[in-house]
Amino acid sequence: MIDPRDYVLTNATLVLPDRVVPAGWVAVSDGVIAEIGEGKAPESGIDLEDDHLIPGLVELHTDHLESHFAPRPHVRWHPLASVMAYDAQIAAAGITTVFDSLRAGSDADSTSVGEDLVKLAEAIDEARASGHLRVDHRTHLRCEIACEDVIEQVEDFSHRFPIHMMSLMDHTPGQRQFTDMATWRRFYMRRKPMTEAEADFFIAQRLELHEKNARPNRGRLIEIAGDVGAVLASHDDATAAHAEEAVTNGVSIGEFPTTLEAAAALHAAGIGVMMGGPNVVRGGSHSGNIAAEELARAGVLDILSSDYVPASLLMSAFELPQRVPNIDLASAIRTVTLTPAEATGLGDRGAIEPGRRADLVRVNLAGSTPIVRHVWRQGRRVS
Repeated sequence: MIDPRDYVLTNATLVLPDRVVPAGWVAVSDGVIAEIGEGKAPESGIDLEDDHLIPGLVELHTDHLESHFAPRPHVRWHPLASVMAYDAQIAAAGITTVFDSLRAGSDADSTSVGEDLVKLAEAIDEARASGHLRVDHRTHLRCEIACEDVIEQVEDFSHRFPIHMMSLMDHTPGQRQFTDMATWRRFYMRRKPMTEAEADFFIAQRLELHEKNARPNRGRLIEIAGDVGAVLASHDDATAAHAEEAVTNGVSIGEFPTTLEAAAALHAAGIGVMMGGPNVVRGGSHSGNIAAEELARAGVLDILSSDYVPASLLMSAFELPQRVPNIDLASAIRTVTLTPAEATGLGDRGAIEPGRRADLVRVNLAGSTPIVRHVWRQGRRVS
């Protein structure tokens, strides 16, 4: 069955950028929102039975493809099959634009898939060329700045594939997310069992790499981002000094700041502050850093990302208004639609407005839990 190119969605609770319309309709024509209205639609259409209709979600940072490609330590699954399973899950979560977070820089952590960077990008391209992707996939390179081979990998990648976003990561013990060495030991020693002596040796290695590589690699990566037109993101900023560095580096998005001090400084500088949906849903950070809800209460939370659980993106957006008095549903939905779209230069999506792409999600509430019922990308039903 061929999807109709022109249709009307009626009897919907429309979530617009600035308000919620309890009874509205949307007319779609050739993949674009042609008209919206309140009350009874001018013609019959698809009855959404009072379900919410929101823009397609825009996901800037998810490494969930790795879960499909490396489902167990030392196991690598078929790349194309991994991409297709991941794409289906992303669509089912209501995400219509996804920035696939691919790691650049070989990590001493044995679970790293950085060495498979090109293999995964090729599989995404193959799926796109064959017309099998449900979602609009874009590339987000997560660059570990202390790694020996990160520049070589990113330069090679940039000659073969487009790069839409780059984040500057530093997971060295004692830096940013792990300023407290005891926190690093608890976090990493659970993931990779090792003795205290082995942990000491591992830490010494990482500190040596950081001292040698972090500063020159950061500078070169910023140059590459400028050359290819990629949006630049900082990662795990912990201090006002980190925020100042982000401003100097030309950063547009601050991913997962670990303190209110850093988040407030980023926000004040006009850098979009992004936190994880799982942080909202779980009520706090899994690694002991600041809660996203606290940043929302302080008015310095701009963007949400699903991080490692795709379904958390929609759940967190619907939960925020229940937890934070100064955030209504329209504002919360902007953090997963319009704001991330604008932060990455995608002015054609992210809102239910005439002329925008018909990227739409029908959401039913099971109590307070949002359930995705239908997803359209550019007017075509994809889930």
